[in-house]
Amino acid sequence: MAAVSKYLTAKNSSIAGGVLLILYLIKHRRRAAKLNGKKGGADVLLSNEQKDAKKDRAAVDKVFFLRMCRLVRIMVPRFFCKETGYLMLIAAMLVARTYCDVWMIENGTMIESGIISRDINLFKMHFYSYVAVIPGIAIVNNLLKLGLNELKLCFRVRLTRHLYDQYLKGYTYYKMGNLDNRIANADQLLTQDVEKFCNSVVDLYSNLSKPLLDIALYIFKLTSAIGAQGPASMMAYLLISGLFLTRLRRPIGKMTMMEQRFEGEYRYVNSRLITNSEEIAFYNGNIREKDTIHSTFQKLVNHLHNFILFRFTMGFVDSIIAKYVATVVGYLVVSRPFLNLSHPRHLQSTHAELLEDYYQSGRMLLRMSQALGRIVLAGREMTRLSGFTARITELIKVLKDLNLGRYERTMVTNTDKDADTAEKLTLIPGSGRIINTDNIIKFDHTPLVTPNGDVLIKDLNFEVQSGANVLICGPNGCGKSSLFRVLGELWPLFGGCLTKPERGKLFYVPQRPYMTLGTLRDQVIYPDTHEDQRRKGISDQVLKEYLDNVQLGHILEREGSWDTVQDWMDVLSGGEKQRMAMARLFYHKPQFAILDECTSAVSVDVEDYIYSHCRKVGISLFTVSHRKSLWKHHEYYLHMDGRGSYEFKPITEDTIEFGS
Repeated sequence: MAAVSKYLTAKNSSIAGGVLLILYLIKHRRRAAKLNGKKGGADVLLSNEQKDAKKDRAAVDKVFFLRMCRLVRIMVPRFFCKETGYLMLIAAMLVARTYCDVWMIENGTMIESGIISRDINLFKMHFYSYVAVIPGIAIVNNLLKLGLNELKLCFRVRLTRHLYDQYLKGYTYYKMGNLDNRIANADQLLTQDVEKFCNSVVDLYSNLSKPLLDIALYIFKLTSAIGAQGPASMMAYLLISGLFLTRLRRPIGKMTMMEQRFEGEYRYVNSRLITNSEEIAFYNGNIREKDTIHSTFQKLVNHLHNFILFRFTMGFVDSIIAKYVATVVGYLVVSRPFLNLSHPRHLQSTHAELLEDYYQSGRMLLRMSQALGRIVLAGREMTRLSGFTARITELIKVLKDLNLGRYERTMVTNTDKDADTAEKLTLIPGSGRIINTDNIIKFDHTPLVTPNGDVLIKDLNFEVQSGANVLICGPNGCGKSSLFRVLGELWPLFGGCLTKPERGKLFYVPQRPYMTLGTLRDQVIYPDTHEDQRRKGISDQVLKEYLDNVQLGHILEREGSWDTVQDWMDVLSGGEKQRMAMARLFYHKPQFAILDECTSAVSVDVEDYIYSHCRKVGISLFTVSHRKSLWKHHEYYLHMDGRGSYEFKPITEDTIEFGS
C-alpha cells in the first residue's frame, strides 16, 4: 500500500483523470459511429425480413419502457405491499449511505486537519467520533444489501407465481410444447430468465440512483483528500483479518451447495411437467402439478431467505473488519509521521507543504470516477435487461394467446393436385364444435387433423353409447393417438361436431403411466389430493381393494404405509406401473376410459380380470391393443388404414380379428 500511495500525487491523479476522460470520449465516439454504421445495414435487413427483425430486437427504447411498466405492475401490484416497503427501504438507505459518505469525508478532513496542524485534541475528538459511528454505517450498508436481496426475491416470487398461474391454467402447459412453436424452452424462461430479470431490475435501480445522488452531492458540497502512505503493518492487518473472515465464511460453501440443490429440484419438477405434459393433461392434473411446483419452489424460497440473512450478518462483520477498521488502521499508520513532532520528514515543512504532502490525490476525483464508472456499467446492464424483458414479455404474450385458444405453428403445405386440395386448405383450427353430454361419444363429420394441418381422416363419423366398448386398431401413424388427443381436447377441432362427456368423466390410461411425486396413496388417487379423497368418502381400505384387484396388494405390505414417499417411476416395474394406472382408473370411475396399450406388460389373466371389472363397475372403454385376446371384451371396432380411410363396425362371429 505504501508503494502505491506514494505515486498518488495531485499532479498524477489529474493527469490520470484527464487521460481516462479522453479515452472514454474516444471509445464513446467510436461506439456511436459503429452503431450508425450498423443502422444502415439494419435498414436493409428490415426491408427484407421486417417481421423477424422486429421480433428479435431488444433495445433500450420506448417499447422497452412500455414492457418494463407492464412487468413492474405485476411485481408491484399495489402501493401498499411488501415490495413497495423494500423499495422505500432501499431509497432511504441509499440517501443515508450518501450522507454517511459525506459525513465520513468531512470528519476525515477534520481528523486530517488535526494531523496536519499537529493538534492532538482535535485529532482525538474526530477520530473517536469516527470509531463510534462505524457500527451504524455498517448497518446502513448491510440494510441496503438486505433490501436489495429481499426485493430480488420478492420480485421473483410475484413474477413466478403470475407466470405459473397462466402456464398451469387448463392445458396451456401442454399446448405450449406441442401446439405452439414460438417458445421452445419454457422451463428456462420460467426459472433462469425470470431470476436473471428480477436481479437485473433491482441492480439497475441501485446502480443508477446511488451514483447520480453521489455526483449531485459531491459536486456541490465535498472537497477532501485521500490518505498517504501505509507501512507493512497495514498489510499484516489485512492478512490477519483475511484469514479470520475466511474462517467465518465457511458455511457459505455449504449453503451455496444447498441452494444449487434446491434450484436443481425446482428445475427437475419443471422438466417432469414438460416431459409428461400429455399424460398429465389427460389426467387433468394441472392443479396438482401446480401444488407440487409451488411446494418445491417454497423450499427454495425458504433457503434463500436464510441465506440472505446469513449474508447480512456476514456482511456486517465483513464491513467492520475489512473496510472500516482497516480505515482506522490506515489513519493510525498515516498519522504517525505527522503527529510525531520529531519526525525528520516534516521538521522543516510549512503548513502549506504539509497540506500538499497529505492531500496526494483528490478524493473528489476518486469518488466521481467511481460514480461515473457505475453509471457506465448501469448502461450496459440496461441493455442486457432489455433482452430479459423481451423474453419475459414474449412468454406472457404466448401464455395469454394459448389461454384464449390461439396458437401459432408452422402448417403443412399441401402439394397434392387432386380436387381435395382446396378443401384441405380451408380447415381452420378451433372451428369445430364440442358439446358436453353424458354417456355418449359421437363424431359428426369431424376431420381428424394434426395441429400443423396434416389431415389424417377427412370425415369421421361414429357414435358410441355408454356400456359399449370399442377396440381401435391400425398401423402406426394412422391416427389412433390423434383421436385420443382430440377426445381429450388437447388438439383443436378443425370442423364438425364432437359430442362427449366433460373432461373429468373421460379418463386416459397410457402405455407408460405417469407416477407423480408423493406418497403411495398419491399414485392411486392422482390427480386428487388426500383431502379430495376424504371429501369423496373413499377410505384407505377401499384403496387397498383397488390394489388387490390388480394384484398390487404386496406393494402396500412391502412399503408398510400409504404415506411412504419414493421415486415411484424407478421403484415400480413396467407392469406394476400399468396395473397401478388401472387401480387409479377404478378409483376415479369415469364414464369412458381410453386404454392406450396400457396392459402390454400385464399377464393375460390379470388383463381379463381388469376388463371384466371395468364392465362390472360401468366404465366404457376405448382400447388400443394388438392382442387378439381382448376382442371378446369389446362390441365395436374402429379400424384406420393410415391412408385416410376407416371403418367402424360391430364385432360379430364373422369379424376378422387383427393382432397376435
